[in-house]
Amino acid sequence: MRYLIIGASSGLGRELANKFAKENNNLVLISRDERDLNAIKSDLEIKYNVNVNILSLDFSSLEEVNKKLLSQNNIIENLDGIIFPVGMMFSEDNLNLDTDRMNKLVNANFISIVHTIQKVKKFLLKKNNACIIGFGSVSGYLGRGINTTYAGAKRALESYFESLAFDRELRNINIQFYTLGYLETNLSFGKDLKLPKASVRKLSERVYNNKNLKFEKKYYPSFWQLIYLIIKIIPFSILRKFNSE
Repeated sequence: MRYLIIGASSGLGRELANKFAKENNNLVLISRDERDLNAIKSDLEIKYNVNVNILSLDFSSLEEVNKKLLSQNNIIENLDGIIFPVGMMFSEDNLNLDTDRMNKLVNANFISIVHTIQKVKKFLLKKNNACIIGFGSVSGYLGRGINTTYAGAKRALESYFESLAFDRELRNINIQFYTLGYLETNLSFGKDLKLPKASVRKLSERVYNNKNLKFEKKYYPSFWQLIYLIIKIIPFSILRKFNSE
């Protein structure tokens, strides 16, 4: 088996690469930082005796995605699955974010993912039990004054993955989507968060074990589903008041 992991140098991406390699799968790893990719490649090939190919590109640039990834048939023709632990955030992401960085956020968190799936799905349809796995964020529950564009893109991505499950053409491809809360990564290190952080290692194991299910939309950690249900029944006027304080 051969899987493409986009965003492989993130905390979750590394854990997913480790888990899939541990289970004797070959990998194609994509990230912006070539040095990180080389280190991950060497580690996985030594530990698990699998074949790991790497490709450095900026996923917020559709031009790079087309030129470096989607034009390379030797990469995309023989895949058994594609996994998207990819994302981009800016600390200044608010309602006044400039257009250039807004486009980068929308591309990295939504458009480039959709575009890649559209181009690769015809190859996945030729495989048995191929999978497409995406990741959203609980930040997309509600409009926000911070991480505004990021949250909107993640909400759109969740809707798109739900739509994939209704696509008759894709009925033989396994689709999973995980809406994520706080994870134990370098992005959350040292932050005073109101709710506990979850293990990326356990998440990677769950993703691997679920990859052959036809359609799954999960919250991780699972208590976020209850929080979401509570948010849905609270009047928006009240939520807006709390969100602005």
